[in-house]
Amino acid sequence: MRARAKIGPYSRSLVGLDVSFKSLSYLPTHLARYLGNLQRLRIQLNKTRSLPPSIGEMSSLWYLDAHFNELGGLPDEIGKLKKLQFLDLSNNFTKLRELPNTLGELTDLTELYLNNNEICALPDTFGRLEKLMILKLEQNPLVVPPPDIVNQGVEAVKAFMDIRLHDKLEEEERKSSVEGNEDVQAGWLTCSSSWLKTHASDYGPVLYPV
Repeated sequence: MRARAKIGPYSRSLVGLDVSFKSLSYLPTHLARYLGNLQRLRIQLNKTRSLPPSIGEMSSLWYLDAHFNELGGLPDEIGKLKKLQFLDLSNNFTKLRELPNTLGELTDLTELYLNNNEICALPDTFGRLEKLMILKLEQNPLVVPPPDIVNQGVEAVKAFMDIRLHDKLEEEERKSSVEGNEDVQAGWLTCSSSWLKTHASDYGPVLYPV
């Protein structure tokens, strides 16, 4: 039987909630409806598989601890938590393999714990986490960034990811420009061919005296 967190209609006044060690598989879909003013949420040491998209509406949340769960990822809406400073996603083991690009929108984030997961690459926007001071990435099969960068610390990781994003955007812009030029050239050739056919038919064959 799946365990769910039971949250009543009088919970909107709560600023802190600890539902750890409850064997919870899911959180309520409309979490923010009842916990709109929540600042600290602890759901560690459960069996939670996902966070509801409505968590993005919890605009006061600055602390989220979800370590030792079965999270398979985060909803894109996580990026709406502009006040979030602390995020612990460690020890979700084989379940947690990737993070959304909206993670880079957590511009107030100062602590991030991702150790003991199966993350191969950090999101491209990771370099935008300018306030990030503490980062734990141990025990992940990381390829991006490579281990030698990770070993240099959080600032090196942010710098690497920032350069990577910049290079990626430049490459996309270059490809878009090339494709645009090819489309223009193709259009010009089509118009020229059409013009020649139209005007050639107007004059008919031209005969020259022998």
